[in-house]
Amino acid sequence: MTQTPRPIRLAIVDDYAVVVAGVAALLAEEHIDVVETGASQTVLSDVDVVLYDTFGQVQGSGIDLQDFVRDSGAHVVVYSWNVQPEMIVQALTGGARGYLSKVLTGPQVVSALRRVVRGEIVVLPGSDESSVGGAGDWPGRSVGLSPREAEVLALIAQGLSNQAIADRAYPSINSVKTYVRTAYRKIGVSSRSQAVIWAMGNGFEPDTLRTIDRALVRRAPR
Repeated sequence: MTQTPRPIRLAIVDDYAVVVAGVAALLAEEHIDVVETGASQTVLSDVDVVLYDTFGQVQGSGIDLQDFVRDSGAHVVVYSWNVQPEMIVQALTGGARGYLSKVLTGPQVVSALRRVVRGEIVVLPGSDESSVGGAGDWPGRSVGLSPREAEVLALIAQGLSNQAIADRAYPSINSVKTYVRTAYRKIGVSSRSQAVIWAMGNGFEPDTLRTIDRALVRRAPR
């Protein structure tokens, strides 16, 4: 008789509650215990994996992934729309044990996480683009923003210039300008100041909420 593997104990880290909820919903039927969710800060619970969702985050060499798992044996796995090779290299160099594209299905993500728990380094970049019909959730989805348009708008709302966004998260300034242009059209604005005002009123202000499932915070003895 095949033994069912124990659920992976997971913490989901991102600064946007709607994004975290979307990831948790994607994995809800996949034999996962979501023990902790919250903004980008040190994980407190006893978990196997910290899944770091990069939505709205400045990516690259300035991120110390080990900050999430101090005094813990948990592995950090990056979960991102941005799968440029340089981003993957920087994440692995910074201590990540996996880098997963958001185009993956729930079962594919869980399979990758199990491999990480077994000691593998897992990189599954998939495609670097997705439509608004993709899995999960993000601010602005209800008005038709794609994941990448929403991420660029989130970074604009944090005060980054187009060049700063290109330098830290995207392959080219022209790509950023394209996402800005299409995002502005969808939300009905024509200037950066208007875009920031719209973003702050429509879910693009980072959250600070942390949630912990008290029933799962410590691993049950075998």
